[in-house]
Amino acid sequence: MKTLVANFSKQLTEAIAIGKNAKLSASQNKISNVLICGLGGSGIGGSVVAELVVGNANVPINVTKGYFIPSYVNENTLVIISSYSGNTEETLNCMNLAIAKNAKIVGITSGGKVLEMSKAKGFDHIVVPGGMPPRSCLGYSLTQLFFVLGFHKIINTNYESELEAAVKLIDSEENNIIAEATTIAEKLKGKIPVIYATTYNEGIAIRFRQQLNENSKILCWHHIVPEMNHNELVGWTEKNDNLSVLFFLDKDDYSRNIARVDINKEIIKKYASGITEIYSKGNSIIEKAIYFIHLGDWISVALGELRGVDLMEVNVINHLKSKLSEL
Repeated sequence: MKTLVANFSKQLTEAIAIGKNAKLSASQNKISNVLICGLGGSGIGGSVVAELVVGNANVPINVTKGYFIPSYVNENTLVIISSYSGNTEETLNCMNLAIAKNAKIVGITSGGKVLEMSKAKGFDHIVVPGGMPPRSCLGYSLTQLFFVLGFHKIINTNYESELEAAVKLIDSEENNIIAEATTIAEKLKGKIPVIYATTYNEGIAIRFRQQLNENSKILCWHHIVPEMNHNELVGWTEKNDNLSVLFFLDKDDYSRNIARVDINKEIIKKYASGITEIYSKGNSIIEKAIYFIHLGDWISVALGELRGVDLMEVNVINHLKSKLSEL
């Protein structure tokens, strides 16, 4: 896992090349909405991208992380099936439902049934390298989502140049990122992390939570400002030295959210064992997101090493899948 995280920028570079060479076809119908289907490491890219493009996407983009699709899906819907293995049962069920609705389908996968079905039915598909844990391949799936949305003129940002700039950013910052990740991991050892971010950065917070779950083998939770100001903030009433709070912050964030975070920190510091502020770097929202993702991945690796756990194993997930296969 450590090697896979270290190679993230190389993965992004390869993913950009794959996206540029993707063979996609225009939809016969005007696209009125987009649905991204995927779970876990395959699905988190959808959550991140949907938030990053919300300011310029010309149709609604939704993400589903389960067995079913919304009733609005029809021949005017672009359905992106994101399954790294190609065999995620929930995503396959969504794919079959989307086929029945005559949606425009694009698959992003390394193989499996998604690739088989896509080839058999003539659906557009982008194949990414396989054989790795899905959570370590976010660079592949996230990048392809930009290219698919760009091809269908759903977004009009300079996503390609911004992705390339993100590669340069994390390469230039790699040593600093690892050093910061190590320091933060030491603060988190023996604690339950509470992760906070602001609007449109929830995908980043979820990704970090998932990496702490799978790589570091710990429980944690996340919430978003300002929503948590209307509920969770009230729960901070008792001193708990087991809780360590992390804020994912951006100096260019909306001024009201910046003010909210400052007030939140004043309240929370009385009850948590500590507060860590993590600031983004980069000139665009894509660069900042990639930076946050990479830093979070390194934190999860460093914390896993401090805890002496096997970063790669996910035996409980394999057990779950095995039990489900018996039904």
